[in-house]
Amino acid sequence: MNVLFLTHSFPRREGDAAGSFILRLAVALRGEDVKVHVVAPAAAGVPASEEMEGVTVDRFRYAPRRYEKLAYTGNMASDVASSWKAKFALVGFLGADFVQAVRARRSFEPQAVHAHWWFPSGVVGTWLGGLSHVPLVTTLHGTDVRLARSVGVAKPLFGHVLKHSAAVTTVSSWLKDEAQELAPEINPMIAPMPVSTDLFFPGASRDGQRLLFVGRLVPQKGLEHLLHALAAMKKQASLDVVGDGPNRAALEGLSRELGIGTRVRWHGQLPQSGLPQLYQRAAAVVVPSADGGLGLVAVEALLCETPVVAFDSGGLRDVIQHDRTGLLVPPGDRAALARTLDDLLSRDGAGSDLGKAGRLYALSAFAPESAARRYAEIYRQVLGARPS
Repeated sequence: MNVLFLTHSFPRREGDAAGSFILRLAVALRGEDVKVHVVAPAAAGVPASEEMEGVTVDRFRYAPRRYEKLAYTGNMASDVASSWKAKFALVGFLGADFVQAVRARRSFEPQAVHAHWWFPSGVVGTWLGGLSHVPLVTTLHGTDVRLARSVGVAKPLFGHVLKHSAAVTTVSSWLKDEAQELAPEINPMIAPMPVSTDLFFPGASRDGQRLLFVGRLVPQKGLEHLLHALAAMKKQASLDVVGDGPNRAALEGLSRELGIGTRVRWHGQLPQSGLPQLYQRAAAVVVPSADGGLGLVAVEALLCETPVVAFDSGGLRDVIQHDRTGLLVPPGDRAALARTLDDLLSRDGAGSDLGKAGRLYALSAFAPESAARRYAEIYRQVLGARPS
C-alpha cells in the first residue's frame, strides 16, 4: 500500500526534532507493508528532494527565501495573524503545497493520503481528495485544535476538513474530546504518534538534585511556573532547560529576578541525539504545560526510566498515571509543584519505581511498531469502506 503524507513539519536533517515522530511513523510503517512518500515545506540548505531513512521527501518552495518563515518555527498561526507578509506567504504555501501534492500523487500513486494537522495539510488534503478521489486520513496533534478554537474563521474550516476526511485520528483521549466538542458529528479514533525506543533508554546513574525541562519557550509550555516552583523549593535543585523560542530572554530574566539564575542552565535547541543523556541524568523531568495534545517529552523521559512531574492537563493524562508512572499536579499551582518536586527528590530511590513502571507503559503504548500497526489498520479500514 502507498500512503502520501502531507505535513508542514518534518525533519530537515538527521537528528532534527521538527516532526521527527512523523518520520518514525513512516519508517515503522514499512513493517506493515506500507510505503510512505512525504510532501513538506522547503527550508534553507535542505534539498528539494531526498531520502531520509529510506523515505522519499519532496519539499516545496512557497515564497522568496527571505519570506519562507512560516514552517519550522512553531509560530505559523500567530505570524499569519499579525503580519500581512505572512498572510501572503500562507497563500503561496497552500498553493505550492497543493501543486507538489498533485505531482506526488501522479508519480507515487497513493491509495490513501494522510494529513498531519488539519491546517494547513488537512485543507490541502481535501483539495487533493476532491481531485483524485483518494481517501484522506487527518491526524490532529493539538496545536491545530487550539487554532480552531481561537480564530473565528477557522472553526467552520476545521469542520469542513474533518467532514471530508475518511478517518480522523487524535493523539490522545483529551484531544478527541476537544475535537468532538468543536465538531460533534465526528468520532475520531485515538492513535498516538511513536517515540524512538532505540534512542531513549535508561542510563547508569542520576544526579539526585537535577531537574530537566524540554520544550519550546512559549507560554503554553509553562516554564515560568517551573521557575517559580524552583525558587520556592526547600531543596536547592538545579534545572536544565532544553529548547528555544520567543520567550527565552524574558524567562532568563525571570530566573535572575527569582534568585535562581546560577541554578538554571540554558542549552538552547538540541538535536534528538543530545537528549537521552540529559534524560538519563535527571532526577525528574518536569512538564508544566497546559492543554497539550499528548506530551511526547513525558514519553521520552519514561523510556529513560526518568520520573515525570506534570500538570494534570491535556493529553498528559494519557501518559502519566498519578503515583504509578509519574506525579500529576493541579494546572498552574506553583506551590503544589514545588511541594511535589521536594517530595519526589526526598523519596528513597528518588521515584525509581515510577520510572520503571513508566518505561513498561511507554514501550507498550508508544513503540513505533505499535503506532505503525494501528495506522496501517486505519488505512485498511478506510480503503475497505470505500464504495467500489
